[in-house]
Amino acid sequence: MTRVAIAGASGFIGGYLVARYRAAGVEVRTIGRGASADAAWGDAAAIARVVDGCDVLVNLAGKSVNCRYTTGNRAEIVRSRVETTAALRTAVESAAAPPRVWFNSSTATIYRHAEDRPMTEREGELGSGFSVDVARAWEAEFFAGSLPSTRRIALRIAIVLGDGGVMRLLARLARLGLGGPQLDGRWPATRARRSAGTYHEFRARGGLQRFSWVHLHDVAGIIDFVAARTDVDGVVNVSAPNPTDNRTLMRSIRSCLAVPFGAPAWRWMLEPGSAVLRTETELVLKSRWVVPERLLEAGYEFEYPELEPAIRSILRPRDGAAATEPTPQRRG
Repeated sequence: MTRVAIAGASGFIGGYLVARYRAAGVEVRTIGRGASADAAWGDAAAIARVVDGCDVLVNLAGKSVNCRYTTGNRAEIVRSRVETTAALRTAVESAAAPPRVWFNSSTATIYRHAEDRPMTEREGELGSGFSVDVARAWEAEFFAGSLPSTRRIALRIAIVLGDGGVMRLLARLARLGLGGPQLDGRWPATRARRSAGTYHEFRARGGLQRFSWVHLHDVAGIIDFVAARTDVDGVVNVSAPNPTDNRTLMRSIRSCLAVPFGAPAWRWMLEPGSAVLRTETELVLKSRWVVPERLLEAGYEFEYPELEPAIRSILRPRDGAAATEPTPQRRG
């Protein structure tokens, strides 16, 4: 690839991709809210100029779900995904030289709470509730209409582990002695939360809710791999092939940081704590059991297929610096 357009470039994944591609000599154009972006949301002409002629379009735009699901936040979570995706589709439709492949972020949270079996692209069952409704609307907007010259890939991304994001928070908790499992339990539900689909039902016990994850380096590697594979389109699970559970995740983090003990957090602690931190308990209590069936069948080789080496690459990088990604080969 010689030219990439990235929407949502200021985020955790987007910022990494921009730096990685530029280091490889790839021309990168960005769409976003910051002053440094090449095109701003709402400026249809500028967005069209960025999209026209690019080889690959990657859309990662959307308000973070790490917030309280208030009425206003819920509306913005949906709007920031659906409207930006629609704006990009308009740009692709009008392009004289449309991108050959368009990657649009989605989420592995689209699948149901799963403790019984893994969710694949073919056999996975979609869930219910606000987060799932967002993912459904996002993907429906993405796949709407006809784009005969552009292959479309919806990336159902699991929890991304890297030098930032959720790993920074979990490592901080572990260092404070609070790195035990997050334990589900019963909690009263209001009619409003049930109606909005934001109430988490008690299911998994003992910190055994499944945890599907993917290393940040593999997110980039998967995009490069699928961009080169013209036989892959539609929905792709972006997750490591060996998911774990919450208890093992927290134990692995403590081990990497040489912290011998971590106090567990019960739901009666998590609910008021999440309210103070302006987040939701669903993010740690829902059992996400997702496997990348299509990627494995296509022959993608994960740089980090196992959890502990992935965590060590982030928390104990060589020479005391943040873990680095090998420079990708430039494709014509």
